[in-house]
Amino acid sequence: MDTAGRGLVVVVEDEPAIADLVRLYLSRDGYGVHVERDGLRGLDAVRTLRPSLVLLDVGLPGIDGLEVCRRLRAADDWTPVLFVTARDDEVDRVVGLQLGADDYVTKPFSPRELVARVAAVLRRSTGVTGGAVLVVGAVRVDPGSRQVWVEEREVVLTATEFDLLLALMRRPGQVLRREQLLADVWGEADYSGSRTVDVHVAQVRAKLGDASPIRTHRGVGYSVAVASRTA
Repeated sequence: MDTAGRGLVVVVEDEPAIADLVRLYLSRDGYGVHVERDGLRGLDAVRTLRPSLVLLDVGLPGIDGLEVCRRLRAADDWTPVLFVTARDDEVDRVVGLQLGADDYVTKPFSPRELVARVAAVLRRSTGVTGGAVLVVGAVRVDPGSRQVWVEEREVVLTATEFDLLLALMRRPGQVLRREQLLADVWGEADYSGSRTVDVHVAQVRAKLGDASPIRTHRGVGYSVAVASRTA
């Protein structure tokens, strides 16, 4: 196991050539890398090593990547997850996001793009946002601590879900197009398509329940319709 300085990435990938390529590029960029070849061993490694991020193939022996993510989230383990999938079916990617993944890439991928995605997810999960606490109805968002509450109940969001909610709440009453949200939250305007935004919005709404302030503007994007205030 390599434990370089930018954080440890657990790579769960059953194709040796791909795993070796990913290890090479991540190590070159300063990340520590630990590789496992099947889902159960990968799950154990995440629980034991407490990595900064999990790079998780969907198609794995033992249990698949979707089940690994499901078990982590069910145990309240919110380690950032970046899915890698060779499948063309969008269902796999959507299900992965619904389970709480932060992002995904599709094989074949550019190793440089993969490293950039890892860096982007880690920036979202560890970045200090700062700013005044925002309140919309029963929802309260603290950018500094990156915490969200509905009344007195804390709501656990992934790093990507948090940044999406914050982007909307910081511009109350303004309709943000999906492309703008992709640029603001993911760092690029077109790499993953509008479906990624829609799935993450749906996840945030589900976690906030009836208190969710997010409104849909069909064919355009999303907004927080109720005026925000600072606490």
